[in-house]
Amino acid sequence: MAYFSLLGRRINLFNMKKIFTLACAALFLITTAFQSASGFDEVVNALRNGNATELSKYVDNNVELSMPSKTDNYSRQQAAVILQDFFSNNGVKDFEIKHKGDNGGSQFGIGTLVTRAGSYRTTIVMTEKNGKLLVKGIRFQQM
Repeated sequence: MAYFSLLGRRINLFNMKKIFTLACAALFLITTAFQSASGFDEVVNALRNGNATELSKYVDNNVELSMPSKTDNYSRQQAAVILQDFFSNNGVKDFEIKHKGDNGGSQFGIGTLVTRAGSYRTTIVMTEKNGKLLVKGIRFQQM
C-alpha cells in the first residue's frame, strides 16, 4: 500500500513539472510573438511628444512624408529635419490613435495629431524589415 502511495506522488510531481514547463514555453512564445509590435507604440509616443529625433529611430532608410505643403520620399536624416521643423512650427499638443491594423506584413495606424495650429489626420504605415518594424510612410492631412 505504501509503495503505490509513493508511486502516485512521483507521477503527480512529474505531471506538475510537465505542466510548468509547457506553461513557461507558452508564455515565452506569446511574449516573443508580440515583440515586433512594440515599435509601433514607440512611434506613437514620439508623435505624441513631437519628438522627431526619437521618431527617426524607427524610420526606414527612405520614407514617404506627405504634409499639407509638400509630399516626397526622403532619407531618414532628411525626414528627421523636416519632421522637427513641422513639429516645432506647429507646436504638438497630443496624438491619439483612432484605428490600428495590419495588412499582409505591414501595420498601419490612423490618428489625430493635435497642434497649436490645428488638428491633422495622421496615417502611419510600418513594415517589418530584418525583424524590426520601420516607418515607411507618414501622412499629415489638415482637418
